[in-house]
Amino acid sequence: MDAIRDAILTGDRSEETYAGLAVPTTYRGATVRKSEVEMFAGLDSRDKDPRRSLHIDEVEIPELAPDEALVAVMASAINYNTVWTSIFEPVSTFGFLERYGRLNEWSKRHDRDHHVVGSDLAGVVLRTGSHVSRWRTGQEVVAHCLSVELEDPEGHDDTMMDPQQRIWGFETNFGGLAELAIVKANQLMPKPDHLTWEEAAAPGLVNSTAYRQLISKNGAALKLGDRVLIWGASGGLGSYATQMALAAGAEPICVVSSPDKAEICRRMGAELIIDRRAEGYRFWDEAGTTQDPKEWQRLGKKIRELTGGHDVDVVFEHPGRETFGASVYVARKGGKIVTCASTSGYMHEYDNRYLWMNLKSIISSHFANYRESWEANELINRGLIHPTLSKTYPLEEVGQAALDVHHNLHQGKVGVLTLAPEAGLGVSNPEKRARFESQINAFRDV
Repeated sequence: MDAIRDAILTGDRSEETYAGLAVPTTYRGATVRKSEVEMFAGLDSRDKDPRRSLHIDEVEIPELAPDEALVAVMASAINYNTVWTSIFEPVSTFGFLERYGRLNEWSKRHDRDHHVVGSDLAGVVLRTGSHVSRWRTGQEVVAHCLSVELEDPEGHDDTMMDPQQRIWGFETNFGGLAELAIVKANQLMPKPDHLTWEEAAAPGLVNSTAYRQLISKNGAALKLGDRVLIWGASGGLGSYATQMALAAGAEPICVVSSPDKAEICRRMGAELIIDRRAEGYRFWDEAGTTQDPKEWQRLGKKIRELTGGHDVDVVFEHPGRETFGASVYVARKGGKIVTCASTSGYMHEYDNRYLWMNLKSIISSHFANYRESWEANELINRGLIHPTLSKTYPLEEVGQAALDVHHNLHQGKVGVLTLAPEAGLGVSNPEKRARFESQINAFRDV
């Protein structure tokens, strides 16, 4: 593994160099173990500690399938699906791996007693399968997390509709929080050359998710002038939605939970901000069983104060249970509520009268297809959207990184160095970077 790292650090990207490198039989990866799925039984979600369940194990490299690539991972990042995996909620991911393992001979490799997690990466291609023609060894890449078989007709209009669609590193094994990772070749995209390894790894899942949810015809199809309410606007998902709304000529109304997070939104260029903690919204009673419509009305009034009397065209929804009733209420007549993730709970409740009588639409959104992911990555490459990386941990501290996200102690994205020996490496176009330095560093160490 040292020889692989050393080759990458030299900057040599010739195909011959990487083809000549020996691939080790094992590598270090962040794993959860099947033997520990009951370790948090009886605990509340918040008391489940990823530092106990995430291990750095030496794992075997499986044989590469014909349509796959083996990538030397320089950096990865934490997403909420890694938190879910680490606390075994809402279900253990080993059920996903077992079902996938029954699909065919190649998928059997995924059904193991450990799960290598992680749904982001930036690195260099080491090997490609026999059916791969677009990518070669030595290329710098990032990866999106859609793993799809594409044998069913449903997937050929929109790959997210394929019945064998899975999220890599969550519903499949061999994820990106590791020194090596295995992806399908149609997950690969060019690494933006002005970014460090950890910056390039950070956008993958959340940037693509935000793009489909907000910009794509499969989501809100945001247009010039739309007013969009963005929950958690300084967070991993919301920070990209905020940037996209601004870049598209829309008007974001950013909901945050502290003055520091409000300031981050201002740095991105947003002007209309609601600090929900300062406003003291209580959408649910203390028991968490009954919602208070008067609090929905109070939020709607605040929005109209900021917008000059207008309701929002789009609500960018991802907290789920905590906010969904309010989201349905505050959207304008004919407006859209686009939802994913449900990080505060997936059993949503809302008053259907405000939906049906006002002709509003609830649109479900889940990650993105390859085309959407490619377009989202190109926005990063062109400097129209920027990484929102705030903090980076070494692989050995992946449990702490996941705990930060679990307890919402972070801003933007939390990165993890895997093969990269330190932060700040991997920039091959410093002139391009210089044009965007302040935007790239907007979330740094906050």
